Amino acid sequence: MRLSTRGHYGLKAMFDLAQHYGTEPIPLKTVAERQNISENYLEQLIAILRKSGLVKSVRGAQGGYILAREPGKITVGDIIRAMEGPIAPVDCVSEIEPAECDQADSCITRAVWARVRDKLAEVLDSISLADMLRDAENLSVKNALKEEL
Repeated sequence: MRLSTRGHYGLKAMFDLAQHYGTEPIPLKTVAERQNISENYLEQLIAILRKSGLVKSVRGAQGGYILAREPGKITVGDIIRAMEGPIAPVDCVSEIEPAECDQADSCITRAVWARVRDKLAEVLDSISLADMLRDAENLSVKNALKEEL
């Protein structure tokens, strides 16, 4: 199972906004440059994130985007679902409206895919943007220590 660039870049953009949470709104161009994402593509992604209630736009000369909630209250699962849709390795075990299948009652692989879906959702829902911020800080400290040696 692979995420599209939409999910990957959407998470990168949300992480960038989380890094600057509590400050002034961040212009889209700034996020695009820092995350090496096309500004046009990022506009499309931000529109999805805004419709999903994960970011807010602020108009005006000092305008831009901010997280709609604090980083600890937004999970990777929230972002991936907004960008990619329901979590499911196959359509018949989708979190929302599973696809009809005439073999659902006797399909042994369906149970496997349901377990994969549940574990994937569990992991994605257990990681918040605040967790990612802590991980990034720990990585920075670790890299700084390596450079000193």
